[in-house]
Amino acid sequence: MGTQAESKLCFVGSARYREPLGVTEEKKFRLLKTLGELFIIGFAYDGKPHRFIQDAHFYLLPGLPWPVLRYLTFFLVAPFLILWLHIKYDMRVFIAQSPYEGLPAVLIKILMGWAGRKIAVVVENHGDFEESLFMQRRVSAAAAYRVAMRHVARYTIRRVDVFRAVSDSTREQLERWKPGCRVVQFVAWTDIEAFQQVGKQRTETCSQTFAYAGVIIPRKGLIHLINAFITLAEDFPDAQLLIVGSEDNPDYAEQLKVCVREAGLESRVIFPGGMSQQQLAEYLGQADVFVFPSYSEGLPRAVYEAMAAALPVIATAVSGIPQVVREGETGFLLEPGDEAGFAEKMRWTLEHPEETREMGRKAFSFANAFFSGDSYRQGYREILDAVRNPLPK
Repeated sequence: MGTQAESKLCFVGSARYREPLGVTEEKKFRLLKTLGELFIIGFAYDGKPHRFIQDAHFYLLPGLPWPVLRYLTFFLVAPFLILWLHIKYDMRVFIAQSPYEGLPAVLIKILMGWAGRKIAVVVENHGDFEESLFMQRRVSAAAAYRVAMRHVARYTIRRVDVFRAVSDSTREQLERWKPGCRVVQFVAWTDIEAFQQVGKQRTETCSQTFAYAGVIIPRKGLIHLINAFITLAEDFPDAQLLIVGSEDNPDYAEQLKVCVREAGLESRVIFPGGMSQQQLAEYLGQADVFVFPSYSEGLPRAVYEAMAAALPVIATAVSGIPQVVREGETGFLLEPGDEAGFAEKMRWTLEHPEETREMGRKAFSFANAFFSGDSYRQGYREILDAVRNPLPK
């Protein structure tokens, strides 16, 4: 595989983009384009296809309102886009967001292999690709979905050249599916500077505010967080809970809001909605503690973003979270669904503000050492090196 081909790489997945790009995405692609010419296959936010250039060549499929239609569109159109990019631009490296989204690239790799042309496929694992869907929403015919997804994942994974994992747990999952596979591990992108600025400016003031950030879906365990907050709300009348994120599961979001209304806490449990990372950094600047009660993750960037904002973290000890949250040092770790445990640790932070601030300072120091734009770019450089130097078969 020649150098010219390797200076082009195409990201393939279901991520959504707007023109112009937001600040965070612009920084990411401006950084990555130093590795070569970038191409992106993803989705638009509206129901129309889009094509534009901003630090990368974007080919966006219509963002149809129903997930099943979006994925049907993706699997029908993406193979032809990948084939066209390969022929027109001699594109040789395709990086997919998951084993499922890697299927179109694998199919074109096989097709071009018959013609004597080489394509490398990289698959990323950002979370538990076996269970995440079923923890996000109720899925009709779940058993059939599981069988189909398992076959697609197995077919794709067997034919992938290099994998990327974002945590130890996602690496271990890939290695279970393909023992001896080549895995490059580094965390998800974030605009860390926005959060570091908040962390540097943090004062000694205690606002008695807890914050969560992430999508609002059952997998995130938010009902347990709200129940934990309810148990201590009467003893701490100034305490607040911010639940920041898009309502990807509207029925679940409404269930949470009903729970809050029944407890009479509408003015103290606030749902600001989804927002940019820059806006999120401002919200975290108002908080004292970050809370994250999820059942399953890869390594959620929201956790190290909060740490960069000098917040201690109370989170579940799942997947990659224990890699960054040190028990009793930068926060506390609990089992999923442990409402009493969350209430106890939240109460402790309210009763020990100085110790809580010290935890936040340690979290800030850890986050600064843990993530940087340079380390993120270096991760993709290692992926390209692995593509250039495949393991002997």
